[in-house]
This record gives sequence, structure tokens and C-alpha cells, in this order.
Amino acid sequence: MADEKFIQFVANYEDWVSVKKLKVEPGMEPRTVMEFLASLGTGIDKKVEENLRKCVALDKLDAALKEEIKPGKTEADLAGVLAAVNGRKVSAVINEITELPKLQKNERGELFDFCKVYALRKAFKECKLMIDYSSIEIPGMKRVMKSKV
Repeated sequence: MADEKFIQFVANYEDWVSVKKLKVEPGMEPRTVMEFLASLGTGIDKKVEENLRKCVALDKLDAALKEEIKPGKTEADLAGVLAAVNGRKVSAVINEITELPKLQKNERGELFDFCKVYALRKAFKECKLMIDYSSIEIPGMKRVMKSKV
């Protein structure tokens, strides 16, 4: 039993109940472990965004991104997306939505960074770029991926 290797994830939080276990056995394909970990990451990323939305008015950031982001795949398009996410308007909106009186300065900074990552992920997804493992079509994860749409 002590030599047994496994990965285990258990979540019992509000409307999220998830139990995922993988027993890692000798000779197991590394791809199996990758797919398992990618499925965990997908669920966790979704919950991070849901909880961020509970903390700040992400709808304001979504609206600013919609105005500022011009999706595309060329280098110039992507440079424009990066410029927009790091630009004055998006940063001003992030500052506005993270300026919560109950938070200390370092807590605001943390929320600002979460919002900046959210903005970058959302902008790149608008450009149809695969920015994380959730974009990969894994046969066993099709049900999970469809629920995100």
C-alpha cells in the first residue's frame, strides 16, 4: 500500500462536487496521466473564473475586452491583442473593479493579477488560440468540453 502511487482530487464546494482518482501503475502510458491532469486543470480553471466573478464585476471587463480586442491570428493581430489587454482602457477597468474598500492594497494587487490573467486568456481564446490544455480535444473529455460552450 505504501508503494502505491496515485493522484487524487476531491472537491466538495457549493455546487461543485468532484472526485477524481487515478492509480498510477507501472507501465502506464504518460498520456493517460497527462489527460487526467488536463481534465483537473479544466475544472479548476472554470472554478477560478466563477469565483473571480463573485469577487469583482467581470461583466465590465468583458465589455471592455469586447470593445478593445480585434481577434486575429497574424503577428500584428496578436501584438494588437497584447497591447489592448495591457493598454490603458483595460487596465483602468481592472483598477476600477478591484478597487474594493474591504481589500488591502496587496489584496487588490492579487485581484488585479487574477483579472489580468482572465483578460489575457479571454482575449487569446477570442483569437482561437490554444492557450491551455482545455483547448485540446481529448476523447475522454468531450463531455467536459461541451459543457463549457
